[in-house]
Amino acid sequence: MQSSNPRRAISLLLLAQVLLLTGCVSYEPAILVPALNLSPEDIQLSETAGPSDARIDFGLDLGLNESDSLSNIEILPGVRVRGVSSSGAADSAGIQLGDIILSINGTLTNHPDVVEALQTQALQNQNYLFNVRRNTVVFEATVIPQLINSNPVPRELYRVDPIASRAAYRTEMISIAEQAPMAAARVVEIFEKSPLGDAAIAVGDIILAVNNVPLNSAQDLVSRFNSEFDLGSTVTLSVYNGQSIDEKRLTLWNPGRRVSAVSLGPLLHYQSSLAPDTNSFSILDLWLFSLYRYNRVDEERSHSILGLIKFSSDVGELIEED
Repeated sequence: MQSSNPRRAISLLLLAQVLLLTGCVSYEPAILVPALNLSPEDIQLSETAGPSDARIDFGLDLGLNESDSLSNIEILPGVRVRGVSSSGAADSAGIQLGDIILSINGTLTNHPDVVEALQTQALQNQNYLFNVRRNTVVFEATVIPQLINSNPVPRELYRVDPIASRAAYRTEMISIAEQAPMAAARVVEIFEKSPLGDAAIAVGDIILAVNNVPLNSAQDLVSRFNSEFDLGSTVTLSVYNGQSIDEKRLTLWNPGRRVSAVSLGPLLHYQSSLAPDTNSFSILDLWLFSLYRYNRVDEERSHSILGLIKFSSDVGELIEED
C-alpha cells in the first residue's frame, strides 16, 4: 500500500502537467474599445461649401411694377424698388426707393425672380449695369455687388483623441526663447476619465514632443497615441506651460483586461465575448457529448447534461402576426 502512494502522486503530477501543457488562458479588454478611424493631416471638411456656394447681393428689396390704378391694375415693365439696404451696393450706386429696374447687364428684369437668379448665378468681381427709370428719366447705374455666402465654409476647431488620452488638441506654431517657430499641440479640452490629469497636464498646456520626438501637428499627436502605443502604455511628453518645458510621464488610458477563454484540454473549457455578449462553459467535453454544457447569448441561457437533458431560460418567443 505504501508503494502505491508514490505512484499515485506521480500519476497525478503527470496528469496536472498534461493539463497545463494543453491548457491556455486568453485575455481581452475589460470593456469594448471602439475602433478609431484616424483623420489625415489635411482634410477637406466640405465638398460643396466654397466659391460655388457664394452669391452676390445688390442690397435691394424688389416687387412687381404694378400700375397705380386700383380699377385697372396692370403689370408694367421692370421691377419696383421697395427697399434699399443702407450703405449697400445699390445705395452706393444711387438707386432709390421707388425706382424701376428695367434691365441688368442687358437682361430684362420684369420679375423679382430674375434679379434673384442673377444674384445666385452671378460672377464675383464684376460690375453690373442697371438701366433704371425714375419718373420720366431713364439712367444707367453701375452697381458693385457685395459677396455673401449662404453656406459658410466649415472651420476646424480641434483634433480629438477619444480613446488613448481622452482629450482634444489644436495645432499651434510657437516660439520659445527666441527659437525658430515650431509646431505643437495645445490641450483645448480634457474629457472624463482622461489620464492627462494624473500626469499634471492641464487645458492650455502645449505638448512639444512624445518620447523626445517633436510633433508635426495635433493630428500627429493623436495618431501616435493610437497607433504607436498600446493602451495602458507609459510615454514621456515634453510639455510647455508658458514658462518652462517639463518632461511628464503619461500613462495612456487603460481599459483593463478580462479572461476571455480558459481551456484545460477536454476537462474544462470556458469562453466569453463582449460583442456579442456571450458565455459558454463545458466540463469533460468528449466531442460527441459533454458531462455538462452551459451557453448564454445576451439574456438567453441553455443547459445540457450528457447531451440528453436540455433546458433553457429567458428565451424569446416567436409570434406570427397577421
